[in-house]
Amino acid sequence: MSESRSFDAVLFDFGGTLFGHATGTDLVTEAARSIGVGLTDAAAASVWAEIDGASMEPDELALGRDLNAAVWRARWTALYGLADRTATGLGAAIDSAMHDPWAWVPHADAVPVLEELARAGVTVGLVSNTGWDVRAPFTVRGLEGLVSTFVLSYEVGMVKPDAAIFHSACSAVGSAPSRTLFVGDNPVTDGGAVSEGLGVLLVPPAPLGAAHGLAGATRLVGAH
Repeated sequence: MSESRSFDAVLFDFGGTLFGHATGTDLVTEAARSIGVGLTDAAAASVWAEIDGASMEPDELALGRDLNAAVWRARWTALYGLADRTATGLGAAIDSAMHDPWAWVPHADAVPVLEELARAGVTVGLVSNTGWDVRAPFTVRGLEGLVSTFVLSYEVGMVKPDAAIFHSACSAVGSAPSRTLFVGDNPVTDGGAVSEGLGVLLVPPAPLGAAHGLAGATRLVGAH
């Protein structure tokens, strides 16, 4: 343990924190273009609004997409399939884009920060509410070696903001909660780390691929 270091390990959220993906009108427009369909911005926005709204309905959330890969697969197929009312095949195109590891883009400061933490000997883990294997975007870019452990909700049967998933992640990286920093972008789900005694850094939203404050993790850890 470094006497000058504030934390021994850093846990990161995935989507919206380390990696981003096109959403909304941009996502729908590009997916439609991939199947030879042109949509107006208004039409694309309407498609996304319907999908997004349906995905957040209480009855839908109660199905536990993030806790079971089969449920995730079935429910997102159905939810994206709502787009087929606008254009046949659009739902499958959106689904394919959302699960394409190359379509998930690292924020500009993500890799430099992960590399700096690695050089400093700081253990790094990832904690994500998801029903698909988000190791893939790291693997296709050869970045998997920068993360020592992936704690994915559908694999561990727990979701953020439950304190238990943060405790499990701290155990996985071999660090006490008080010596672990959690970095995320969602004050509700990621902020749950506070209840388990972790340090928490919340980064602001940023355009796809842009830097958005991840360097704060290295400063807080003292990894310079």
